[in-house]
Amino acid sequence: MSTTRRAAVVAIVVCALAFTIAVPLRTYLSQRAEVAEQEARQEQLRQQVERLEERQAELSDPAQVEAEARRRLRYVMPGETPYIVQLPEDEKADREPAPEDGAPKRHGAWYEQLWNGVTEGE
Repeated sequence: MSTTRRAAVVAIVVCALAFTIAVPLRTYLSQRAEVAEQEARQEQLRQQVERLEERQAELSDPAQVEAEARRRLRYVMPGETPYIVQLPEDEKADREPAPEDGAPKRHGAWYEQLWNGVTEGE
Protein backbone atom coordinates (compact mmCIF):
# COMPACT_ATOMS: atom_id res chain seq x y z
CA MET A 1 0.00 0.00 0.00
CA SER A 2 1.29 3.43 -0.80
CA THR A 3 1.89 6.08 1.85
CA THR A 4 -0.98 8.19 0.52
CA ARG A 5 -3.43 5.34 0.96
CA ARG A 6 -2.09 4.60 4.43
CA ALA A 7 -2.45 8.27 5.36
CA ALA A 8 -6.00 8.30 4.02
CA VAL A 9 -6.92 5.14 5.96
CA VAL A 10 -5.37 6.56 9.14
CA ALA A 11 -7.27 9.83 8.62
CA ILE A 12 -10.55 7.94 8.14
CA VAL A 13 -9.93 5.85 11.26
CA VAL A 14 -9.07 8.96 13.31
CA CYS A 15 -12.21 10.77 12.05
CA ALA A 16 -14.36 7.73 12.85
CA LEU A 17 -12.92 7.58 16.38
CA ALA A 18 -13.43 11.32 16.82
CA PHE A 19 -17.08 11.09 15.75
CA THR A 20 -17.57 8.03 17.94
CA ILE A 21 -16.21 9.84 20.98
CA ALA A 22 -17.69 13.31 20.26
CA VAL A 23 -21.38 12.52 20.90
CA PRO A 24 -20.91 10.75 24.26
CA LEU A 25 -18.43 13.44 25.35
CA ARG A 26 -20.89 16.21 24.51
CA THR A 27 -23.64 14.38 26.39
CA TYR A 28 -21.35 13.88 29.38
CA LEU A 29 -20.38 17.56 29.51
CA SER A 30 -23.97 18.77 29.18
CA GLN A 31 -25.10 16.42 31.93
CA ARG A 32 -22.30 17.63 34.19
CA ALA A 33 -23.44 21.22 33.68
CA GLU A 34 -27.04 20.21 34.42
CA VAL A 35 -25.99 18.38 37.60
CA ALA A 36 -24.08 21.46 38.80
CA GLU A 37 -27.12 23.62 38.08
CA GLN A 38 -29.41 21.27 39.98
CA GLU A 39 -27.04 21.14 42.95
CA ALA A 40 -27.04 24.96 43.10
CA ARG A 41 -30.85 24.94 42.98
CA GLN A 42 -30.94 22.29 45.72
CA GLU A 43 -28.73 24.47 47.94
CA GLN A 44 -31.03 27.45 47.38
CA LEU A 45 -34.02 25.33 48.33
CA ARG A 46 -32.24 24.10 51.47
CA GLN A 47 -31.61 27.69 52.52
CA GLN A 48 -35.23 28.56 51.84
CA VAL A 49 -36.38 25.59 53.93
CA GLU A 50 -34.12 26.72 56.78
CA ARG A 51 -35.59 30.24 56.65
CA LEU A 52 -39.12 28.87 56.60
CA GLU A 53 -38.41 26.55 59.53
CA GLU A 54 -37.00 29.48 61.50
CA ARG A 55 -40.12 31.51 60.65
CA GLN A 56 -42.31 28.58 61.73
CA ALA A 57 -40.45 28.39 65.03
CA GLU A 58 -40.97 32.13 65.54
CA LEU A 59 -44.69 31.84 64.85
CA SER A 60 -45.16 28.96 67.26
CA ASP A 61 -44.93 31.54 70.06
CA PRO A 62 -48.41 33.05 70.75
CA ALA A 63 -46.84 36.40 71.64
CA GLN A 64 -45.18 36.55 68.24
CA VAL A 65 -48.45 35.69 66.50
CA GLU A 66 -50.19 38.47 68.41
CA ALA A 67 -47.44 40.95 67.51
CA GLU A 68 -47.71 39.98 63.83
CA ALA A 69 -51.49 40.38 63.90
CA ARG A 70 -51.16 43.81 65.48
CA ARG A 71 -48.45 44.96 63.07
CA ARG A 72 -49.63 43.50 59.78
CA LEU A 73 -53.39 43.29 60.24
CA ARG A 74 -53.74 46.21 62.70
CA TYR A 75 -55.68 44.10 65.19
CA VAL A 76 -56.43 45.52 68.61
CA MET A 77 -57.52 43.79 71.76
CA PRO A 78 -60.99 44.45 73.17
CA GLY A 79 -60.96 47.60 75.25
CA GLU A 80 -57.96 49.15 73.48
CA THR A 81 -58.26 52.35 71.48
CA PRO A 82 -56.49 52.20 68.13
CA TYR A 83 -54.70 55.29 66.81
CA ILE A 84 -53.31 55.73 63.33
CA VAL A 85 -50.76 58.47 62.87
CA GLN A 86 -50.71 59.85 59.36
CA LEU A 87 -47.64 61.80 58.40
CA PRO A 88 -47.42 64.30 55.52
CA GLU A 89 -45.26 61.84 53.57
CA ASP A 90 -48.12 59.32 53.76
CA GLU A 91 -50.56 61.79 52.20
CA LYS A 92 -48.22 62.34 49.25
CA ALA A 93 -48.01 58.60 48.67
CA ASP A 94 -51.81 58.26 48.83
CA ARG A 95 -52.42 60.86 46.16
CA GLU A 96 -52.94 59.56 42.69
CA PRO A 97 -50.84 60.96 39.85
CA ALA A 98 -52.67 63.35 37.55
CA PRO A 99 -54.06 61.76 34.41
CA GLU A 100 -51.94 62.42 31.35
CA ASP A 101 -54.84 63.53 29.17
CA GLY A 102 -55.34 66.69 31.23
CA ALA A 103 -58.60 65.56 32.82
CA PRO A 104 -59.05 66.67 36.44
CA LYS A 105 -58.49 64.15 39.20
CA ARG A 106 -61.59 62.62 40.70
CA HIS A 107 -61.90 62.11 44.44
CA GLY A 108 -64.75 60.87 46.55
CA ALA A 109 -67.49 58.35 46.06
CA TRP A 110 -69.12 57.74 42.68
CA TYR A 111 -72.26 59.62 43.65
CA GLU A 112 -70.20 62.66 44.64
CA GLN A 113 -68.43 62.54 41.30
CA LEU A 114 -71.80 62.25 39.55
CA TRP A 115 -73.25 65.18 41.46
CA ASN A 116 -70.16 67.32 40.83
CA GLY A 117 -70.38 66.41 37.13
CA VAL A 118 -74.02 67.50 36.99
CA THR A 119 -73.52 70.72 38.94
CA GLU A 120 -70.30 71.73 37.19
CA GLY A 121 -71.66 70.90 33.73
CA GLU A 122 -69.07 68.30 32.77
